[in-house]
Amino acid sequence: MKLRPANILSVLYAAALYGFIFLPVVVLVLFSFQESRIPVPPFDGPSLRWYAAMFADSRMMEALGNSLLVATLSSLVSLTLGFLAAYGLARHKPPGTGALRLVLTAPMTVSYLIIAMGLLITFNHLGIPRSLLTIGIGHVVINLPLCFAILYSQMGDHQANIERAARDLGASEVQVILLVALPMLWPACFAAFFLAFTFSWDEFIIALLVSRFDVTLPVEIWNMLRSGLNPQTNAVGSFVFLISFVFVIVLDVIVFGRRRVKGESAK
Repeated sequence: MKLRPANILSVLYAAALYGFIFLPVVVLVLFSFQESRIPVPPFDGPSLRWYAAMFADSRMMEALGNSLLVATLSSLVSLTLGFLAAYGLARHKPPGTGALRLVLTAPMTVSYLIIAMGLLITFNHLGIPRSLLTIGIGHVVINLPLCFAILYSQMGDHQANIERAARDLGASEVQVILLVALPMLWPACFAAFFLAFTFSWDEFIIALLVSRFDVTLPVEIWNMLRSGLNPQTNAVGSFVFLISFVFVIVLDVIVFGRRRVKGESAK
């Protein structure tokens, strides 16, 4: 690429853009390895002292386990309900399909704060105590529309023809779903699950308002920040970012990598 003014400006713009996005993350990760108790320049390290303190913190490890449990179960429930809703609307087309799609995807346009307040009022009215269960229900509310939208967009006519052929060969509806529809949709299911897991893993507002004693990792981080910044909070934040980053990389390699291989083989 020749060093033309337009090319130089493009490179500078890209560097500024990525710097603006990733500089806070770089600072967070860098000062998580700070040796001293104050996470400010000059850098004093590297040291794994605060990562060791994080893993030795029983409350932090309990919150980590809660986050993994809630994210896994709520993502599975969201994926299951989202698949059933998408399959029913795409294949059977009941009356008012358009309106039903609108209702199912509507929570994607609503602020998490509004959803959390509505859930809190509903749980209080029904007498449901705030716990990990209520957090999981809240995460299903926000992740179900995402799973539905991803799966519904992948249910094309060619898959419907294959499912129709399976029925003509004597397959029951359950066999069509389990042995034909799901295998064809597994990349979309995989993507929907991992995106739902990532959103649940990072979600804070709903987890804060509908929890009480059992909290998730973002809520525990917020509790730590109330007493001020320290390198341990940086270590925890870096760990949360690492988990999210690994999930995105796995999703890209398994799902989108598979599509790239298919495209190259088709050529």
